[in-house]
Amino acid sequence: MTTLWDISAPVAPGSPVFPGDTPYAQTWGATLGPGCPVNVASLTLSPHVGTHADAPLHYDPQGATAGALALDAFIGPCRVVHALGCGPLVQWQHIGHAITPALPPRLLVRTYERMPVDRWDPQLTAYAPETIDRLADLGVVLVGIDTASIDPAESKTLDSHQVIRRRGLRVLENLVLDAVPEGDYELIALPLKLMAADASPVRAVLRPLR
Repeated sequence: MTTLWDISAPVAPGSPVFPGDTPYAQTWGATLGPGCPVNVASLTLSPHVGTHADAPLHYDPQGATAGALALDAFIGPCRVVHALGCGPLVQWQHIGHAITPALPPRLLVRTYERMPVDRWDPQLTAYAPETIDRLADLGVVLVGIDTASIDPAESKTLDSHQVIRRRGLRVLENLVLDAVPEGDYELIALPLKLMAADASPVRAVLRPLR
């Protein structure tokens, strides 16, 4: 059997969100019982809950929505790189050991020993914008991280988001990479076709390259 690494954060009541964002909530519009053959739930949530793909609309007023994104960047060869304990920003020296001439066009960075799926982390590690620029120079089309944002939580300028806007990169946030060894994999993390949304939840998985 093919091994799959599920790198998606669980989504449930209590899942952490950026302070002030809409948390996950669920109600039942229909429940199994006499005269009703099904359970049907209604969901309320920010599209940034759990593992998600930001769309350009999130950081660019003229940017594309999640549903308008081409899917190519979200599926294909990727490299998982460990940068545990790197501090507030992923700098080039934290990932340089894993950068080779055969670098895949997708790069996911692990910064946590154990990703906090049950709490908001205001001290989250982000990407240094110059790191993303250098990755784009090497042909990377998607960057991912196991924290809630590629920018520091307190940032008002979103410098790393502005680099991916300028360079046309795609981004995945809130990945769970705790159990994934460094190395190359196939990434599958397709956003939903949400035609008016600034982001989309994804069910992100990795599988070995054949």
